[in-house]
Amino acid sequence: MMMNHTSKNQSKVNPGTVITGKWHGNQYVVMKELGSGANGIVYLAKFKGMYAALKMSDSGMSITSEVNVLKSFAKVQGSQSLGPSLLDVDDWQTRYGLTSFYAMEYIKGPDLLTFIQQKGRAWVPILFLQLLNDLAQLHSHGWIFGDLKPENLIVSGPPPKIRCIDVGGTTKQGRSIKEFTEFFDRGYWGLGSRKAEVTYDLFAVAMIMINTAYPKRFLKSEGGIVQLKQAIKKSPDLHPFENVIVNALQGRYQNANEMRQALLNCLSKSNSPKEKSAMRQSKQSNRMTKTNVSNQQSINRPHGKHQPLTRQRYRKNKRKRHLLEYVVISIVAGLFYSLYILIKLQ
Repeated sequence: MMMNHTSKNQSKVNPGTVITGKWHGNQYVVMKELGSGANGIVYLAKFKGMYAALKMSDSGMSITSEVNVLKSFAKVQGSQSLGPSLLDVDDWQTRYGLTSFYAMEYIKGPDLLTFIQQKGRAWVPILFLQLLNDLAQLHSHGWIFGDLKPENLIVSGPPPKIRCIDVGGTTKQGRSIKEFTEFFDRGYWGLGSRKAEVTYDLFAVAMIMINTAYPKRFLKSEGGIVQLKQAIKKSPDLHPFENVIVNALQGRYQNANEMRQALLNCLSKSNSPKEKSAMRQSKQSNRMTKTNVSNQQSINRPHGKHQPLTRQRYRKNKRKRHLLEYVVISIVAGLFYSLYILIKLQ
């Protein structure tokens, strides 16, 4: 999408600038620019001893629209919504006139692709299950996200939670998409219109899944489903989810929950045996550890009488017990965390 240069120039401020709201009187000290778009610029600012993201624009209508979206997000998931929490809405009086702005929660963390590169592809289905769950709630409130792409998705935590940092493209269902990025736009691939509907967002989700396997993306050649299917088949990372991705690209899911359930079924079929095997191996390892410790104590202990412990041997045995307790506690904590994740995904 083309940048609105007039909006950008009027909203451009330098680090250290103090933004004072005309109506509420809140003050924000600008730290640095976080990003810019067609409807304004987002800054990192200090506000009441904490960090906030401040979006400025000379278009009051754009600000009002995005504020309404953030309010809808708050109804969807409460304090841990897909988008950031809204903190303040006001105008800033300058010599050029009024500049509208709103302050929102500053969501800190790596973007989606960076997180996956750092933590591993095992997180791909888990994060996408979260995303589809949040989209289902958003759609139920009559909104379509629109400009859905990895750059707009941040993974905060712990525990890892996918969040959005830009709601500028979010559109009421039935209207035309306001903002889009070609790679994730079904109109660009000739696979549908740019009407704001559920299948538009689900197409973008499928393209983001493809993007995780092709971080540098690729250009459209012949376009259409043929090229995308070929890309999926060439990537072993995408094979477990091939049917889910293709169905979403072709608009076969009626809602996000349907796609989420299909992805959950894929995860269940492909990962459950490995998880069960890992848990069995962990339990066997614990039993072997306890058996080896017991056997070693029997070997070291003289038959028929107990050998008195010296202070040095007592301290050594105490350290061993503490180490064993630490290992057991760590394994149990890990199992409980895995159970927590599985429950969350249901």
